[in-house]
Amino acid sequence: MQNDVNVKLQWFESMHIRTSWDEAEEKWWFSALDIVAVLTDQADYPKVRNYWKWLKNKLKQEGSEVVSVTNQLKLEAPDGKLRFTDVLDTNQVFRIIQSIPSKKAEPFKLWLAEVAKQRVDQLQDPELSIEQAMLDYKRLGYSDNWINQRLKSIEIRKELTDEWKKHGLQEGVEFAFLTDVIYKTWAGKTAKEYKQYKGLKKENLRDNMTNKELVINMLAELSTKEISEVANPQSFAEHEDVAKRGGGVAKEAKLKLEAETGKKVVSTQNAKQLQLSNKDRKND
Repeated sequence: MQNDVNVKLQWFESMHIRTSWDEAEEKWWFSALDIVAVLTDQADYPKVRNYWKWLKNKLKQEGSEVVSVTNQLKLEAPDGKLRFTDVLDTNQVFRIIQSIPSKKAEPFKLWLAEVAKQRVDQLQDPELSIEQAMLDYKRLGYSDNWINQRLKSIEIRKELTDEWKKHGLQEGVEFAFLTDVIYKTWAGKTAKEYKQYKGLKKENLRDNMTNKELVINMLAELSTKEISEVANPQSFAEHEDVAKRGGGVAKEAKLKLEAETGKKVVSTQNAKQLQLSNKDRKND
């Protein structure tokens, strides 16, 4: 299985479940370990892993097809690293529920049904996806102002990537290279360097930006898209030049703001610090 699905952290009661929406197959994948943790009400990762290993062997001995077709995706592990993890689709999860005696079985079935319904509703009405994203960020402790900026940044990023796709550029290496060009031009750092500056590993960089950083980066990506529409670049080298020009517009704005305020735009602050700052303001 390709790891080209949209990974999302979802919550059942107070426990997180790593999930992935597979656009190609139009279905959810759920982390098997997280499902086991919920049903056994166990938070100790090694114990959960051992239980899942035991359950897989048990089901294999019983001739069950549930684990014989178990897929794997790279998901973030407790240590913050991406590791291949067993994932189950909705039908497989329902079969696993039948194999684990749990008082949470029935409420968890209802939760699964609701997750499936939400996705169908969101596909029919994209506005619901935005509302869900707002709730997710709110739950994580972000401020309303930051959330509004972040959602706008998602819209602008999509407009830019749609422009790149229109010109036949490929997601992955080419998108990442041009994104690095934009970052390097206005922020003086590639995405990797920017993450290191903020003390990040695999976390989403934009989710760890301050309001100012989000706004300047939005200007960079918006400018790149607008310039591309006018310049109509044909070669990859021309796309690189457009990315530099778009990033340059944002760099000028950044330098002007820094000169007026005496404060740097590029910050070491990450999401945890932003959320703590937001909590402190609420408590004042």
